[in-house]
Amino acid sequence: MNPHFFLLSSPVTQERLTWIGECLRYYFIKLNPENFLHHAKADEGTFTFLLTGDALYSLHDPATVRLWENLLALPSVILICDRQELSLRGISIEGLKRKLPDQVIDHNRLGINGQQSFWNDVAKIARQHEQPIPSIIGYLQLDSPYMNRSPLYCVKCLQAAVEVHASVELYAYLDGIHCGHISQSPSDFDNIGDRLEDIAEKAAKRGLQSLMLSCSRCALARGYSTWDEGEGELVSSCTIRPYRIRNLNEMVERFGRNHIILAENSASLQIKKEGSSSSFSRAEPGRATPLLILVTGTPYGSERAFGAVSFAVACAGQGILTRVVFIENGVYCLTGSPVPAAKNIWFFNLQEVIDAVAGSADLQFFSYQPSLTKRGMAKNPKMNAVLDIGTSELGQMLFTVPKGHLAGHQRVLFF
Repeated sequence: MNPHFFLLSSPVTQERLTWIGECLRYYFIKLNPENFLHHAKADEGTFTFLLTGDALYSLHDPATVRLWENLLALPSVILICDRQELSLRGISIEGLKRKLPDQVIDHNRLGINGQQSFWNDVAKIARQHEQPIPSIIGYLQLDSPYMNRSPLYCVKCLQAAVEVHASVELYAYLDGIHCGHISQSPSDFDNIGDRLEDIAEKAAKRGLQSLMLSCSRCALARGYSTWDEGEGELVSSCTIRPYRIRNLNEMVERFGRNHIILAENSASLQIKKEGSSSSFSRAEPGRATPLLILVTGTPYGSERAFGAVSFAVACAGQGILTRVVFIENGVYCLTGSPVPAAKNIWFFNLQEVIDAVAGSADLQFFSYQPSLTKRGMAKNPKMNAVLDIGTSELGQMLFTVPKGHLAGHQRVLFF
C-alpha cells in the first residue's frame, strides 16, 4: 500500500525538489509529528517517487542529488527508477544506492510476460492504492508523439494497467489528441496509434473496459473534427477506432470519480480530514476526488497555462473542488500587465481570463510566493482573485481538504 506517490518524467529542477521537500517536512512535522522520528506503518505515511524520462537526470546532477538525499532522509520515502531509461541515458545511481540501498530501487517489477518494466511498478502501486482494489487506471496525455517521449510512457502505463487486470482510460487533451491520428507510420519509433489500438483489443479480450476520450475543442483547433448532425456528436475520419471526440465536460466527468489518474508529471496523495485522527479515511462513493493543478510554465509560449485554466474551469463546473497554484515559471502568468501587439491580432490575456472565471466555491487560484521571490517579481496587484500562499499553505493544500469533502485522495497534475 502506497498512500502517497509522485510520478515524474520531465526535468526535475532544484526549485521543484525544494518545495516538494519543504511540503513533505510540513506533512511530517505539522500533520504527523508522531511519524517524524519513526518510520510510518506500511499502510500509511509512505511517499513513493517514481522517476522516468528526463527526471532521471536529477539523480546525476550534484545539486539535485543533494536535495534527493535530503528527501530520502525523511521517514518512509522511497525512490523507484526506470532501469531502461537510466540505461538509455547512461546514468548511474550506484553511489546513491550504496548510501540508501533500501530506499533507492532500480530493479523493476516482472510482468506477466516475464519482462521487467518500470510501468509494472507504476501500475501495481496505482492498482493497490485504494481498497477495494480499483478497476480503472486513467491517464491524461498532453503532448504529441514522436516529438515527445511522453506518449510512449502513456501507452506503456496503460499496457501495464491491462496486465494487472485494470480497465483503462485515456484522456487526450491539448496536443495529446495527435496520439490517436490514423495511418501513423514512424520509421524509427513505436507506432503510438497501433499501440493504443492494441491496448483496446487486449482489454476487450480480458473483459476489461477501455475508454479513449479526446477533447473536442482541441480537436477542432487542430482540424480533426466534423459535425455529425444525426448523432449530435463530433466525429472524425482521421482518428483510430477507439478514439472518441467529446466535449471536455464528458472527459472531466471521469475526473469526478475515485479511480487513479496519472499523467506525465502527477501525484496521488492521501488526504487527511480536518479535525480527524492521523489515520486516513477512505473515499465514499459518489464524492468527487479533489484536484490540485500546478501551473509551472510561462503563459504565452505554449497552450499549457491557458489549457490548465480551461481544464480547471471545466472540473469546477462538474462540482470538483479544483485548486490552481501558479508555481515555478507559472508565476509569470500573474506578473506585469499584458498588452496585445495590435488590435487585429488574436490575443487572450490570461490574467483577464483568471479574473473572469474566479469566484466559484469549487475553483480557487493561488500564487506561490517563494517562486515570485526567487525571480525578483511581484504579482500584478489587480489580480485580487489569486491568493498568495507560502510553503505551509501549499503543504496544507496538498494533504488536507476543507470540511465536507470526504474523498480519500487528491489528484495533483503538473501543467
